[in-house]
Amino acid sequence: MHAKPPTFEQGPIRPPNEARSLLLRLTRNCPWNQCLFCPVYKRNKFSLRTVDEIKEDILSAKQVADDIKALSWKLGHNGAVNDAVISTIFNQTDTTTQYRSIAAWLYYQTDACFLQDADNLIMPTKDLVAVLQFLKAQFPEIKRVTTYSRSRTVIRKSVDALKQIREAGLDRVHIGLESGYDPLLKLMKKGVTGAQHIEAGKRLMAAGVEVSEYVMPGLGGQEMWRDHAIETAKVLNQINPHFIRLRSLRVPDHVPLHKRLEDGSFTMQTDDKLAEEIGLFIQTLDGITSTVTSDHIMNLLEEASGTLPDDKEKILAVIQSYQDLSESDRLIYRAGRRGGAYRSTDDLKRDPATYQKIKNLIQTVEQDEGPQGVEKMISEMGDRYI
Repeated sequence: MHAKPPTFEQGPIRPPNEARSLLLRLTRNCPWNQCLFCPVYKRNKFSLRTVDEIKEDILSAKQVADDIKALSWKLGHNGAVNDAVISTIFNQTDTTTQYRSIAAWLYYQTDACFLQDADNLIMPTKDLVAVLQFLKAQFPEIKRVTTYSRSRTVIRKSVDALKQIREAGLDRVHIGLESGYDPLLKLMKKGVTGAQHIEAGKRLMAAGVEVSEYVMPGLGGQEMWRDHAIETAKVLNQINPHFIRLRSLRVPDHVPLHKRLEDGSFTMQTDDKLAEEIGLFIQTLDGITSTVTSDHIMNLLEEASGTLPDDKEKILAVIQSYQDLSESDRLIYRAGRRGGAYRSTDDLKRDPATYQKIKNLIQTVEQDEGPQGVEKMISEMGDRYI
């Protein structure tokens, strides 16, 4: 291990499924940065990084990986990054966050890399290709490379350019679709239309890139929820992406959308209505083979996941199981879910002790602050994950 470990930049966020990936920063922040619902990057200016800068970071990451493997040999583990090596690294007080992230990546052996920040396809094609080729040369063990981008950016590139990027090593693009309903996209300052979402998705698919589209249940509030659900599904029906990932809306006070909550021009969906909205969305998905995932703690129903069309009824049954609960059990489940205790409505029966603790907590808060106090508690627990 070097006295001064080499450093490289990492951005603030990544998808949950990339938690065990190698994280490298190609651009800084978001070039659009106007979405009302987004809490990330708002006070930070977007900037491109040069190819040379990025290559230096890749070399630094490679040096860290080599250092960790050398440490493993020194400790007698033949280069393997196992529990003993990880324990040694994480017990050292002078290791950097980047050093630990590389150690975790080697430990989990995902062979995956996620490129940060919000919109790396905004890079000139030749620059992105050069970076991808260099990355693969330094880390030949990497089997999957993914990144975020925006539909508006994707449609500025030809299918041929996207194919060049794919051939250089980019396997998957995560797109923040959020909604396919144009009035809602305009209201939320998304900077894109449903038609542009469709065009971007189709171009990526034609280029052989895996497409992961993010949908935001609750974004339409109580005013637009039905159109949001139906029109979003219709957009996705025309793309048939590999993945549809649900990310339910949260509106803490530091998000621009919060002002609309305060002035009454936007009304949050209740969880019960959110379940109905997601059900309508799933019902409207048709003729596609996408995998739907609900892999985030902000989502009410984690088990609302599966591959279409075979698992459609299973997903709808998960939603129905929540709707079939008594009013008191729905409240207990919501509090348990937002607090991280529950992953399924079945958990209500599996753990009577936790059930009773949550029930007692709700009763105490309700006695002191009324039903509104309970709702505030549940909302604040959910907002912790943003």
